[in-house]
Amino acid sequence: MKKAVEEQAPAVSNRQPVPDYSKTPNGPVEHILAFLVGFAAGAVVLYIFYRIPVISALGGLVVGAANIYASSKSAIKKRLLKLRVQFFDLLEALSVAMRAGNPVLTALMSAKNDLGMIYSPETDIMVELDIIIRKFNNAIPLSAAFQDMADRSGLEDIDSFASIYATIEGKSSRANEIVRETQQIIADKMEIEMEIDAMMTAAKSEANIMLFMPLVILAVIGTAGAGFMDAIYTTPMGRAVATGGLIVFIISFVLTKIFSNVKI
Repeated sequence: MKKAVEEQAPAVSNRQPVPDYSKTPNGPVEHILAFLVGFAAGAVVLYIFYRIPVISALGGLVVGAANIYASSKSAIKKRLLKLRVQFFDLLEALSVAMRAGNPVLTALMSAKNDLGMIYSPETDIMVELDIIIRKFNNAIPLSAAFQDMADRSGLEDIDSFASIYATIEGKSSRANEIVRETQQIIADKMEIEMEIDAMMTAAKSEANIMLFMPLVILAVIGTAGAGFMDAIYTTPMGRAVATGGLIVFIISFVLTKIFSNVKI
């Protein structure tokens, strides 16, 4: 029976590249944009504190380079968050197919067809499905294929599913229940995360306003203050005060980013 199903299944290309989730999906254009944004932000902030174009430009270069790294990490994180949602959709489609009494391979193919109506062939989950089906056709256990996907992505939900499925693979008829229960757990976690994110949105906005408002006030006073801030930009003590303020600003910015990232 399994052999007949395999003969009906369309061939999967052996040249399908394996996704590397440790590498950023950003291309040259995204890197350039990230650099320009970081350069502009760094140069403006340093100019507000020092009013020295050379220092502002050099600092902008440093911040621009750092922002390329930060943007790359952010892109990797967004990609993994999308993969997690896509994996949830896969479990939903797989559960429906298995409840209909289909064997595993047929259920996988059915899930792939269903997801193909939502996602393009280049989407990570579609590529992963091709890899999983190819491995299954090559007599590699489904749990091992999912575990490989979990190891490469580092997603806890996929790792948990692979570990649980490995314990019942070929030994129990509860595979459909395992898929459905895992899907429900992921759904509950995603709902909690959305609720926390909604509550944190207002706090993040307030923190950003409190963080950048002193810069706006300093820029306005320095520009239209009729020499009121000249001592900051012309005396050693003023430079020291400006440097201290910049250090406090950087520490506040870093702490704001750390405390605003809540992990479930």
